[in-house]
Amino acid sequence: MHDVVIVGAGPVGLFLACELGLADRSVLVLEQEPELHSARRALPLGLRGLSAASAEAFYRRGMLPQLLSASGIDNYPDPSDEPASPRWAGHFAGMVLDPADIDVTALPFRLPSPATEGVMTSLDAVETVLSERAAELGVEIRRGVRVAAVTQHEENVVAHAGEGDYAARWLVGCDGGRSTIRKLAGFDFVGSEPQFTGYTMLATVADPGKLRHGFNLTPTGMYVQTFMAGHIGMMDFDGGAFDRSQQPTRDHLQTVLRRVSGTDVTLNEVHLASTFTDRAMQTTTYRRGRVLLAGDAAHIHSPLGGQGLNVGIGDALNLGWKLAATVRGEAPQGLLDTYTRERHPIGAWVLDWTRAQVAAMKPDRHGQAVQALIRDLIGTPDGTTYVFEKLSGTALRYDLGSEQPLVGRNAPELRLEDGTRLGDLLREGRGVALDFTTERRLHDSVQGWAGRIRYAAGSAHNDLGLGAVLVRPDGIVAWAGESAFDRAEFERAAGHWFGSQAT
Repeated sequence: MHDVVIVGAGPVGLFLACELGLADRSVLVLEQEPELHSARRALPLGLRGLSAASAEAFYRRGMLPQLLSASGIDNYPDPSDEPASPRWAGHFAGMVLDPADIDVTALPFRLPSPATEGVMTSLDAVETVLSERAAELGVEIRRGVRVAAVTQHEENVVAHAGEGDYAARWLVGCDGGRSTIRKLAGFDFVGSEPQFTGYTMLATVADPGKLRHGFNLTPTGMYVQTFMAGHIGMMDFDGGAFDRSQQPTRDHLQTVLRRVSGTDVTLNEVHLASTFTDRAMQTTTYRRGRVLLAGDAAHIHSPLGGQGLNVGIGDALNLGWKLAATVRGEAPQGLLDTYTRERHPIGAWVLDWTRAQVAAMKPDRHGQAVQALIRDLIGTPDGTTYVFEKLSGTALRYDLGSEQPLVGRNAPELRLEDGTRLGDLLREGRGVALDFTTERRLHDSVQGWAGRIRYAAGSAHNDLGLGAVLVRPDGIVAWAGESAFDRAEFERAAGHWFGSQAT
């Protein structure tokens, strides 16, 4: 019997598998697709953007160089000691942000990092890197396996497939927006119905000059032509009438493209095409008994702003260390319940964030009025900085019950004078205690959590006025104390997140 069975070998399932493998847990991943690679996951249809927060997650697990290489990126900027604006800032409802308008000094607790920017990549590149790391960590991946039933028991859960049964102490559904596990385990899935049908295709265009590059909001919808020849996306506000149950033909795609672009453009041939909608749904909880959900299995929404993949990686990062501690028997009471408590509000926010973009894109007078307002706002440094904070993940903060402004946020990339970075210390997937005091006040306390918390001491390039910081394995600040902090407060925080001290 495995510790954890994960259903779904997409980026979320594989990232979670790596987190559990890093904790030396026994993990089996079941994937219904028989092969790792497919044309739909490679460029251009597989094009995805990783936010700064997601890029940092790869960096802190030692996978950023491999991801950049697999993504064909060889000029990723080196960190400097001065905050710098990103080269690409994203968009809101097809209205592109100007990186020069971002006030980087206003971003909360931002310090130079090897992962200060997002990464343009593909699903194929992400899954290849994660699959290789999972194999290095001893994770078993079985492809071509379709789960047909799930049975929960008091001490385990069983995934039933055609060729056999797979028992584990826990099962996690990472099997996408049409999740079989979500349905089999009886999760409630609620939300709003779609406003549009979206299309992405790779086509040979007879007259590409008739289409403008970039995002184009029109009186009849929206289309985007990327830098890759023939890669076109469209949004047709038809109430979601044309979804993935139908295969779009060349004639249908040409008709939609002509309508939303206002041109008589001609498609000679369509090589690949897929559809999506802005249906926005979320499960009411991310756990039922011994079954948990992560990624699109727990929440679906429009891909506007590229939030889906990033929110899923955040789910996996949050869940992985908590589930590993639970399996090891080291988790404090209720630790696993904090997964839903922390991540469900993030999923709900993303659903509303994409709904707001859909409302701004509607091809009517109301939508056009909202567009004009948004353009005015993102034409200012404050407006652009606000939207960028949301898109990059910089604004994320969990409510951990503390008024200390850093607690609950993704930790900035603190760097000791000897060159040691927080990212170096997080690579093993353990918590980190950074002690900036000259008398090394946390040294003795941390020994009680040996193996669960790494300790590093020394003066820092920028300690943000703090005396010490406790960072969870997912990079979230669990506690922060000023120079005259009470050591007992640190011990309470460590016990809350990492359980009882070793005896």
